[in-house]
Amino acid sequence: MAPHDEAFKKLLQTFFKEFIQLFFPELDEWIDYSHSRLLMQELLVDIVGAEARQLDLLMETKLKGQDAYILFHLEPQSYRDPKFVERMYIYFSRLFEKYRTAHKLIVPIAIFTGDGMKNEPDTLSMALPWLEILRFRMLKLELGQQDWRRFIGSDNPVAAALLAKMGYNKKRPTQSETCLFVDAAPHEGQAGQCTTGTRPVHSRFILRA
Repeated sequence: MAPHDEAFKKLLQTFFKEFIQLFFPELDEWIDYSHSRLLMQELLVDIVGAEARQLDLLMETKLKGQDAYILFHLEPQSYRDPKFVERMYIYFSRLFEKYRTAHKLIVPIAIFTGDGMKNEPDTLSMALPWLEILRFRMLKLELGQQDWRRFIGSDNPVAAALLAKMGYNKKRPTQSETCLFVDAAPHEGQAGQCTTGTRPVHSRFILRA
């Protein structure tokens, strides 16, 4: 796994709540974070199969009191994979097969981190002229299509970490943007400091473009 991808995975693991609050506020209202835990990669492989990649994360949680899984899939490629939605559906169906008797909700989320990813499909359909047989949908986030100006003043640490992936260029800062420049931590385990407006974020979570 590339260091860039590993950093993104650690970001999700560490700031799961902040990530959901920033990009999926409608889902945030449903999640009980006190009952959320990240499942081990080995368990994900056991459930999904050998196709599970190191870039996949499976979070066990509760949505409005109901047991649920949130499946994150990170897609760092800068080109379109025509089988991506099919792969997400296969993951979803295998989770459903294993946990259907427990009535667990499954929320698939695709995160496109590569440059140039735009209007990626989020639906898989199968139909006859007179009958819709299947319609699978997922939540998605295309970081390269986000307007960094919406997040520049946020105190959410995920916003500070992902600004560069959203097209922000700190080489030409404005006065209101300088607080996003998080310096490297002086000692391991300490957070780099931001002058104003944002929460401290450890430099290892800052993803460069």
